[in-house]
Amino acid sequence: MAALTPYTYIQCPCSDLSTLGRTSDPKSPRADEADDDDDDRTFDPRAPRSNYSLYPLEYLLYCEDCHQIRCPRCVSDEIVTYYCPNCLFEVPSSNLKSEGNRCTRSCFQCPICIGPLAVTSVETKPDPSLLAAPDNTAAPHSGPYALTCSYCSWTSTEAGIKFDKPNGIHAQLAKLRNGGLTRLTAKERKERRKDPSHRFAPAAERDHERSALDDKLNLETQFANLKSFYQSQLADPNASDSGLAALSDLGFSSPTSLSRIMSIYTGGSLHDKKAKLRVGAMREALDTDEGLQLADLDESAAIAQLQCEGYDGTASTSQLSDQPPNLGEAHLHGRGRFISDLRPIPYLLRTKRSKRCPVCRHIISKPEAKVQTTRFRIRLVAGSYIPSMAIRPLSLSGGSSGTSASGSAGIPGALLDPLRPAHYLLTFTNPIFESIKVTLGAPAKTPGRFASKVTVLCPEFDIDANTDVWDEALKDPGGGGGGGGELRDRERERERERRRRKGEEGRNMSSNNNQLEVGKIWERGRNWVSIVVEVVPASLRLDHGAGEQPLREDDDVLEIPMFVRIEWEAEAGGDEVGAVIGRDREARERRELAYWCVLGLGRIRV
Repeated sequence: MAALTPYTYIQCPCSDLSTLGRTSDPKSPRADEADDDDDDRTFDPRAPRSNYSLYPLEYLLYCEDCHQIRCPRCVSDEIVTYYCPNCLFEVPSSNLKSEGNRCTRSCFQCPICIGPLAVTSVETKPDPSLLAAPDNTAAPHSGPYALTCSYCSWTSTEAGIKFDKPNGIHAQLAKLRNGGLTRLTAKERKERRKDPSHRFAPAAERDHERSALDDKLNLETQFANLKSFYQSQLADPNASDSGLAALSDLGFSSPTSLSRIMSIYTGGSLHDKKAKLRVGAMREALDTDEGLQLADLDESAAIAQLQCEGYDGTASTSQLSDQPPNLGEAHLHGRGRFISDLRPIPYLLRTKRSKRCPVCRHIISKPEAKVQTTRFRIRLVAGSYIPSMAIRPLSLSGGSSGTSASGSAGIPGALLDPLRPAHYLLTFTNPIFESIKVTLGAPAKTPGRFASKVTVLCPEFDIDANTDVWDEALKDPGGGGGGGGELRDRERERERERRRRKGEEGRNMSSNNNQLEVGKIWERGRNWVSIVVEVVPASLRLDHGAGEQPLREDDDVLEIPMFVRIEWEAEAGGDEVGAVIGRDREARERRELAYWCVLGLGRIRV
């Protein structure tokens, strides 16, 4: 059984359902009942919904206007810029609709290992005249070129794809099929059909070229042909039906047959003469110019390739799903099976996003628009506004010679002995420049199937402001000369004496664990305070005769839900407050913040 290192998670208030269903009238009796229910409610870290509401402090943001914690799930994202992660080229948002969300430069990934591909020259036989050059210059690289992966040694030549130029790989790849064949666009296909030489060619040659052009029909061209064909049909609803729909007067084979039938009953009165007229039926596509693509059900070639290459020659589902549809082959969509069908993957574009508060729309995180920089213009992290918490066994306190009462509990990550008291140090560090008052609330027994007893020895305490140790010494008006140095030394001694007096009780108690007192802090620093939490782990023994269920996953993990309430005084902000107090710059307002957190102590020994 693997042990756990102590951890602390904080709950985001966005997942709190206590306000749902509460009446807005404060005089209603149901409002008082709802408040009483909220006061008695204890956060359960084992509830399924808790998996989506607990985060480490480093993952949380803070809104200065709402004075609330914000998690990655409750913030609103706004895209600042699009860029390619390979070439770091910024892509305008206007190009996304026309070119898609892929990089249109020479940035490609390997379809086998997703590694970056580099453009290299395919080895060709050098020109003898260049080898005998009088200046002994090396022969310049000439085409063709290929994309090569330096990790798995895959090259685009395995799919039969080679390029004439080392630049503009994306545009060249869009015109190539696997095997080196050229992909014809809809415009090029129509021009070839209208070629006079094709018109006077023999019938057998015309049929062969027509079938060759039909085989080169890809998904994009087929969709464009079908779209233009049905648009022309909808523009002329009374056109005669010469296709498959001619077999029936109702035209059930038409794509709009259902809408025509519904219009008979909802379009007007049954006695209307216009309703009695037969609605024109749409015909089906007849050739590739109209978007007709015949299904190829002959799989003899695929079976022969599978027998030759075996399982190693087949592509995985993830490799086929990574193939972009705009550059993939038509047979890849639903019928791609082999590695030889895979094509280079253009890099997917990334985004830089700013985050806003969902309530007041205040910006709480905004990165620099420049792609090359990783700095933020605005970054309101929660660690700069709420105190950080760290929990550890009592024997690991700095300068403390005491040991934990549970022996093995003093070792981080050790298993907890059931029914044996264990003591932990919970340290709060104040990050703001104001003194804060912290009030803790924890249930006497942890929620869950196995209830452990919890006792917080000091649930209320104050933490000093986060100021520099020598701030008071630097405030000396006579600093800078010889006498100023003596005054600074005296101020340092006063600061040390003050810290010694505040931590004297904690150091005296650290000499012996039996001297732990309720309501006394363990140790105090400049902007941090450590208190003691006593835990008696529950027994995990099961009475199989009573029909109890066996241990489930993480039933042996000891987690303590704790309610934290912070109060401090800050400078009043806003014009309304300034108007009331007569624009007093020294006016201060009282603020508070309350949230649930979870303290994970470790696993209980079975």
